[in-house]
Amino acid sequence: MAKKLYVGNLSYNTHEDNLRSLFSAFGTVESVKIITDRDTGNSKGFGFVEMSTDAEAQAAISGTNSTDLDGRAIKVNEAMDKPRRESNRW
Repeated sequence: MAKKLYVGNLSYNTHEDNLRSLFSAFGTVESVKIITDRDTGNSKGFGFVEMSTDAEAQAAISGTNSTDLDGRAIKVNEAMDKPRRESNRW
C-alpha cells in the first residue's frame, strides 16, 4: 500500500520534477503534487509525495528530512488525513 508524505518548507521555485528526482533515490514514487494557490497558480510552499511501500516511505523520510532542496531545508513527515470540515449551511 502506498504511503503519502508531507513535504514542507519548499522553495517557490521547486517543481514536481525536482521532488520526484529527490525521492526516487529511496524507492518508487507513485505521485508528486505541489499545492498551488487557486487564484495565482503560485506554489504554497508545500506538497505531497506518495511512495509505493511503507519501507520506502520511512527511508525517504529519514533520507530527506531537513536536507537542502533549492536553497531551503525541507521538512518531510508522514501526511495526516485532512479533517473533514462540517458545513454550517442550513
